[in-house]
Amino acid sequence: MKKMVTSILILAVFLASLTGCGSAPEVRYTEDGKQIVTIGYLPITHALAVFETKELLDQDPDSDITIQLQKFSSWTDLMDALDAGQIDGASVLAELAMGAVSQGISLKAAALGHRDGNIVVVSNEINSVEDLRGKTFAIPSNQSSHNILLQDMLATAGMDFYDINAIQLSPPEMPVSLASGSIDGYCVAEPFGTQAVAQEYGHILFNSEELWKDSICCLLVFNGAYAENQSETVNRLLDMYQQAEEVLTKDEQVRIAEEYLGQTKDILEASLEYISFQDLSITEESYEQLAKKVVDYSINACPPDYEGFVYERQ
Repeated sequence: MKKMVTSILILAVFLASLTGCGSAPEVRYTEDGKQIVTIGYLPITHALAVFETKELLDQDPDSDITIQLQKFSSWTDLMDALDAGQIDGASVLAELAMGAVSQGISLKAAALGHRDGNIVVVSNEINSVEDLRGKTFAIPSNQSSHNILLQDMLATAGMDFYDINAIQLSPPEMPVSLASGSIDGYCVAEPFGTQAVAQEYGHILFNSEELWKDSICCLLVFNGAYAENQSETVNRLLDMYQQAEEVLTKDEQVRIAEEYLGQTKDILEASLEYISFQDLSITEESYEQLAKKVVDYSINACPPDYEGFVYERQ
């Protein structure tokens, strides 16, 4: 119980530090007059639809907008930049964005980043959920679908969050931590799960669709002031984002992931078996399912309502 209370207090302090900023990003243009839309991301497979959208816009001779990507090493830095107006939008954890809005930050969720695309990886000594009792399990953030998947998994064995030692680690730390024995399992965005499996440090206990089919994890969100003031630009970008869904075949996923993520082809091919980039609109039904889970698992006591959080074309 103390671990959960401490995590909630830390999150509250972090979100409180953001409240009250809500700066509108400055509108910028390239030398040839294209409007620049700056999108923040972490180097994970969940951002592939954003990468593909950038390439499609760059290839379109009639486009008057272009995406400028900005890579971050932590979700905290990304969220700070988003609220301060240093970036226009971001590929970000859904629960983290929801938590920020619950604290008064102005964000608009425009689309899903993907569906599914996460795996639960455990050491080779772990063969069942029950084997995790009293063991150390890592997630990237308490405000994440990885936390939800962990708790969904524990529920299948009649266990809960307090039957394990849950910790937060950055994604790149997880494979090496499993290899060293400092953790016994983890759930995180790809390709960091597959890395441990490929190197035989561990094996897959569950993939996300076995625990929560069509699960929501990352969203494409925009600074609220930017979405309001630049709605025509956001709409045009979303039109291209929908086209990106259509061209993200498995071969294209591997190609673009190699270019932007710097991972080996065999790791990426295995990683991308678990993810879908189809049907990325945020439906009210899927959002309400997510909102119920964050309440049930004490992740967010008062998530934003669908109408206020999800971007509506103007």
